Amino acid sequence: MKAIVFRKYGSPDVLELAEVDKPTPKDNEVLIKIHAATVTAGDCEIRAFKIKFLFWLPLRIFFGLTKPKKHKQILGQELAGEIDSVGKDVKLFTPGDQVFAVTGAGFAAHAEYRCMPEDGKLAIMPANMTYDEAATIPTGGFNSLHFLRKAKIQSGQKVLVYGAAGSIGTIAIQLAKHYGAEVTGLDSTAKLDMLRSIGADHVIDYTKEDFSKNGTTYDVILDVVGKSPFSRSKRSLGKNGVYLLANPGLPHMLRGLWTSLTSGKKVFMGLAGEKVEDLVFFRELIEAGTLRTVIDRRYPLDQMAEAHRYVESGQKTGNVVITVTPGSGT
Repeated sequence: MKAIVFRKYGSPDVLELAEVDKPTPKDNEVLIKIHAATVTAGDCEIRAFKIKFLFWLPLRIFFGLTKPKKHKQILGQELAGEIDSVGKDVKLFTPGDQVFAVTGAGFAAHAEYRCMPEDGKLAIMPANMTYDEAATIPTGGFNSLHFLRKAKIQSGQKVLVYGAAGSIGTIAIQLAKHYGAEVTGLDSTAKLDMLRSIGADHVIDYTKEDFSKNGTTYDVILDVVGKSPFSRSKRSLGKNGVYLLANPGLPHMLRGLWTSLTSGKKVFMGLAGEKVEDLVFFRELIEAGTLRTVIDRRYPLDQMAEAHRYVESGQKTGNVVITVTPGSGT
């Protein structure tokens, strides 16, 4: 089968289209014919190995010290596709089922096929979505839902999403609206109309306005990009406000811990859990018309390097999709 592999760490030029062995499902696994996948910031960070100091060594050991281990050379964290075949013990899926899934630390979605255990993080995809659309839901969905649950978001609360136009932020805005919050999305000029189109009540252009100086306080601030100014964000929280850090550096972690210990304001960090019941929850929201995806660009599998360059440029609005099977996105 065809796959995009990287045999050394570096620029997008290290990515190459290669023929690799097609996997065979074990007794408890399904073989998925992948129709669509995505390129996320996480894929780019692992490829270049630009990892924050705290996680650098353990992740380098996990993926390979001098070069990626052979079984870690295919990136891609989320996918949508069709069940091609199943192991003899599989009961939940049958060939032909259309599914969406997250592969987590196992990656390997940038290929024509992938095996997953039937009790893994995969579910029947929404009936009203294409493969391209369904592939964009898991990573952004899991992360946004994780943090909004940490905040115990309530109807009527004011929520600010910092870096709102990415894969996590676009879903976070819609989930916060679903829970009844008044939502402000903060991002750059060209992305504000899109934020309004998915339900943001207010938008702030960070290139023209400092949100911490407009006099508004928020019950919840969710920073999905790790670039919000800690002190000013803290001051913009209400008395018992919650500051959510999806991509914190060590200074934010230390200051967040101190803030939580010494004030009524709380700071939450940590990795999102990945539960199949949450995929089902997203499917229900999507089929009800409550949640939709935002796709910026689509690239075929053999243009993976160009997709990585675009994601790294910081211009991405929503998601970048890899169309693995031509013609499957519509």
